[in-house]
Amino acid sequence: MDNRVNKIRKKISALRLEMRETERAMRKEIGDGLDCVATSTRLMLLRAELAQLVAERRTLGDLTPIGLPDLRKPRYARR
Repeated sequence: MDNRVNKIRKKISALRLEMRETERAMRKEIGDGLDCVATSTRLMLLRAELAQLVAERRTLGDLTPIGLPDLRKPRYARR
């Protein structure tokens, strides 16, 4: 069971990185005034896949959070 959980955790981490890259590409397309339907559709598919993997991981009994520490830092207001 631990092996399955580890594989799922690795997939989740890889998906999160791919989602960040996709979001970056989508923001660039929006900034350039281009159509971002394909990119946003891809992002929604990645989110659905991520939700499925998280649900599967929880059914296996792994409730520990998977996070990227640099994304969880507090944001400070701009002055």
